[in-house]
Amino acid sequence: MNIHSLLAFLQAQAANLPERKIADIFKPLASPGESEKQVALLTFAITGAIFVVVGGLIVYTIVRFRSRPGDDLHQEPPQVYGSNQIEVAWTVIPILIVFVLIGVTARVVAGVQNASPPKTTTHVTVIGHQWWWEVEYPDYHIRTANEVHVPFSPDGAQATYFVLQSIDVAHSFWIPQLSGKMDAIPNRDNYFWMNPKAPGYYYGNCAEYCGTQHANMQLRLVAESPEDFKRWTLNQQAKAADAAEGKAVFESLSCVNCHAVQGTTAIGKFGPDLTHLMSRREIGSGVVENNHKNLRAWVNDPQEIKPGCLMPSFKLTDRELDQVVAYLETLK
Repeated sequence: MNIHSLLAFLQAQAANLPERKIADIFKPLASPGESEKQVALLTFAITGAIFVVVGGLIVYTIVRFRSRPGDDLHQEPPQVYGSNQIEVAWTVIPILIVFVLIGVTARVVAGVQNASPPKTTTHVTVIGHQWWWEVEYPDYHIRTANEVHVPFSPDGAQATYFVLQSIDVAHSFWIPQLSGKMDAIPNRDNYFWMNPKAPGYYYGNCAEYCGTQHANMQLRLVAESPEDFKRWTLNQQAKAADAAEGKAVFESLSCVNCHAVQGTTAIGKFGPDLTHLMSRREIGSGVVENNHKNLRAWVNDPQEIKPGCLMPSFKLTDRELDQVVAYLETLK
């Protein structure tokens, strides 16, 4: 299968994957999310019972001891001091509730973090930047951005193990339907895993305020069959297409200082790897759809689309802009 037919297959396959845009933590589709849902339901049940009891007592007190005609408004109601039973109740019961919640939460956290990886495991390193996600697959020698492709399995037997890092400030990786939040901290590796049990595009975002464009630091997880995941890795491992005119213009600009395109002189590491840019659905970490109009506007002046991002406008002429965009659109 040549690169063009492979790309056509991947695009058709991607179009058939369900969109899971509503990130509902109460409809988890991975084991860590299911465990955390149970803790959440227990917490809601306990706190809901407390709310009903306290609210009921307040309503009872308002009705039972309301002001009535003939009451002496200047008379102070009876004062009750030193009730050991009441003091023990409102001290011991909250302590027991807190210990129950702590114990259950600690057990679930330990169970998720200490779970042994299954035989079939995909390893992914995710690095947070201001304001995008770098994604690496060490076993496949793949480097991409903002879209995490993983295989799914209905029985949850195939898991993906993540190493989370940060290049600048604290970020937080969160895909609500699959797992809880995990921070990405500079100079520290954090670990977590997930095992999607259904295919689809899962939407997530950075859950830790990290600067101006924190809200636009989005990410996508694509859960696909093992066969489709293998085809995706083959496409990502292929070298970039060779488009002479546009390529020469691209390599002559300072783009190559930050971006990499495999098989060219562009070997930068500060910005996203562009080798297969057009295989991604969005640019700017999910801020706009990846199409000709948006790509041209982004290259022309990224600050118009994502103010504060670290990519400047290079003030290209219309001819240079068209050539660079034409070259980028060959990177599939």
